Amino acid sequence: MNMSEFTLQFSHIFHNETTPRLFFAPGRINLIGEHTDYNGGHVFPAAISFGTYAAACKRSDSKLRFHSLNFPEAGVLECSLENLAYDDTHQWANYPKGMIQYMKEAGHAIDTGMDILYEGNIPNSAGLSSSASIEMVTSQAVAALFNLDIDPIDIALLGQRVENDYIGVNSGIMDQFAISMGKKDHAILLNTDTMEYDYAPIKLDGYKIIIMNTNKQRTLAGSKYNERRTECEQALAALQTELSITSLGQLSREAFDKNSYLIKDETVKKRARHAVYENARTLEALIKLKAGDLEGFGTLMNASHTSLQNDYEVTGLELDTLVHTAWEQPGVIGARMTGAGFGGCAIAIVDSGQIEAFQEKVNHRYRDTTGYDATFYIAEIGDGAKEMIKDGV
Repeated sequence: MNMSEFTLQFSHIFHNETTPRLFFAPGRINLIGEHTDYNGGHVFPAAISFGTYAAACKRSDSKLRFHSLNFPEAGVLECSLENLAYDDTHQWANYPKGMIQYMKEAGHAIDTGMDILYEGNIPNSAGLSSSASIEMVTSQAVAALFNLDIDPIDIALLGQRVENDYIGVNSGIMDQFAISMGKKDHAILLNTDTMEYDYAPIKLDGYKIIIMNTNKQRTLAGSKYNERRTECEQALAALQTELSITSLGQLSREAFDKNSYLIKDETVKKRARHAVYENARTLEALIKLKAGDLEGFGTLMNASHTSLQNDYEVTGLELDTLVHTAWEQPGVIGARMTGAGFGGCAIAIVDSGQIEAFQEKVNHRYRDTTGYDATFYIAEIGDGAKEMIKDGV
């Protein structure tokens, strides 16, 4: 990203000669622990080097103007600080609007409008959390422009509220937390029930994390995501007839197996089994990584995908083709889908010397199966959302 050019585009688009301040918020991958976050379990995400850039400055009136270089056809989207209600015609700009509204509602003094230009290099609908990246880069800009002192975890919680209450997606806290709290070369083990967290160094030693994008467009709000959450709530209610628990994440595998007879619907039982077993795999993953056991971690990744395919049923032809083909390749320690599923991305840990051959062979099979190409990216694990200094860091 050329920051000087980005600043020039800001001036041109908004006809605003004020030098904007510059901000960045990453996307995220989840190494393991999928669909556990809204079940009170653990997740293991990391911030990545792809993300969303924003150039922002205050205005003298109460007008808010948003423009995204990713959606130039939408033009400059405008609203007033006094009317931040959700508006279908504002498309992507509802994410920053919701963020500003909830920051105001939380008591933070935002007393003038702003011009904000966005540009992201997260592939659209890839499941690397572009929406949370937009929310978090907006929060960074607003907090800096108005000298607000907000705890980064509180910012993450406000971002989750935007998804849940403003947009209407029943997502958990993982995306916003990972993006707000990310740390270079570390993943975060997060207990989504208690918000306790621990940083775990990622030592890949000759391996790389490869993101494999299915290029299948997916819209989280329109997917079966909310349906899966409802099924987990049904399972929890059935278990609560005998057990004193408030989330599936509180159950061990043994406790679930002993009490799963309480769940009469076999499909609902499968959903709950995934949530419980996946949570256990996530805790095991921390132990494996801290011990430097990449092979053991890879085995857990593979088991995670199998569970997401068979018990949670959120993978589909595209993700399964990528992951199953990845498993067959030399130099691959493990592979699994990442994100909500229904398209989006998978990840693999691949020997650095095998990456070119890996991409060629996996894509060949993928193209034969789906009729179109996948896209591959090397994921560097980076810091969380922040203001950028002049040299672009």
